[in-house]
Amino acid sequence: MNQILKKCLCFLICILWVYPACSAIRIDVTGAKSDPLPFAMPPLTGDNYTTRSLGEQMTEVVVADLERSGLFRYIQPEAYIQNLPSVDHRPNFNDWQAINAQALIHGDLKSTPDGKIKVSFRVWDVFAQSQMEAKVLTTDEGSWRKLAHIIADTIYQRITGETGYFDTRIVFISEYGNQRNRKKRLTIMDQDGANVRYLTDSREMVLTPRFSPNMKEVTYFSYKDGKPKVYIMNLETGASELVGDFPGMTFAPRFSPDGKKLIMSLSVRGNTDIYTYDLETKQKKRITNHPSINTSPGYSPDGKKIVFNSDRSGNQQLYIMDADGSNVQRISFGEGSYATPVWSPRGDYIAFTKIKNGQFHIGLIRPDGSGERLIANGFLVEAPTWAPNGRVLMFFRQERSTGWGDGGTAKLYTIDITGYNERLIQTPEDASDPAWSPLLH
Repeated sequence: MNQILKKCLCFLICILWVYPACSAIRIDVTGAKSDPLPFAMPPLTGDNYTTRSLGEQMTEVVVADLERSGLFRYIQPEAYIQNLPSVDHRPNFNDWQAINAQALIHGDLKSTPDGKIKVSFRVWDVFAQSQMEAKVLTTDEGSWRKLAHIIADTIYQRITGETGYFDTRIVFISEYGNQRNRKKRLTIMDQDGANVRYLTDSREMVLTPRFSPNMKEVTYFSYKDGKPKVYIMNLETGASELVGDFPGMTFAPRFSPDGKKLIMSLSVRGNTDIYTYDLETKQKKRITNHPSINTSPGYSPDGKKIVFNSDRSGNQQLYIMDADGSNVQRISFGEGSYATPVWSPRGDYIAFTKIKNGQFHIGLIRPDGSGERLIANGFLVEAPTWAPNGRVLMFFRQERSTGWGDGGTAKLYTIDITGYNERLIQTPEDASDPAWSPLLH
């Protein structure tokens, strides 16, 4: 009997050794860098030439989204053993285990009688031999890229447990020309660099665009008519409206989380303080009153706190206060100067720009001032902005220019909060001052 028990135990150990991932696969995005999860995704099949072509293009977008996150590694189709003709065809898991695919995504596209496309897809845990997700989505043919981003978001969320961030947009400043006569345009695009659209021409200097919470509007700083003012643009109509007619210079605008207010800096007679502006009543309210420079304000996700930077201690440091301007507390105490703070959508970190010993850095700090760390650096790196899931940041990096104003190229990059997986985002021209939208779906 003991020999039989020993043989059974040995057999069970062998099974566990061969199939180590029998529990549901999961990527931990909160810790240190880990090896990307290998996944397979045959091109989405179609029922006609159009859907087959769209299926291939959608697959490319989904794969690119997942790989760009740094958490997934795509196994090329040349390695696939099994051919999956449709979403209803069950995988032969031994074939996918043989190429070490831990996750398998497959699906198909069909045309509907009303001219739309319907995508059905499944996500499989290969070693557990179980289905993790199955969905059917329908959209207009012209919105196929958006649908691909939604599929990538679904896969990302199912495997990581975190909300995805692929069906989002970026508003930023597109730049060209010599540094001594730089031309800047307000620009919007998908988070992967597709569907670029210019919102302003180069006749006016524009800076620091920010989305409204409902993504229907963008606030920005402009030298339109030669005067530095804050404007709001309706993204559907393209019409811009001046925010108030304040004396002095207004800059660094951001929406409140409920979209009812703007918070900004206003410089009057050489004194710069932070004001809120009620978009319904058109009334402004001063919430700091200090002879120092107080600027770059931004709300916490719940709207109860405001982070800003001030030189009241002798150099620029980060401060937090209540939404009414009371209970001001300094949270940064490191060497160098701190600027452009922005609160994570999760509320757990504040990203910032730090200038120390002539070098720029992108850093993170907790709202209580603990855990400061730097995750990117360069000659000039600035303007961090958060993906809506609070796990990825975008910023811009500018190179050094010559004394004649040549060079000085500026590009957008993403990086995760662990400080790994820095990626260049391709744009038609130089780019700066990015702002990440909330999820579109």
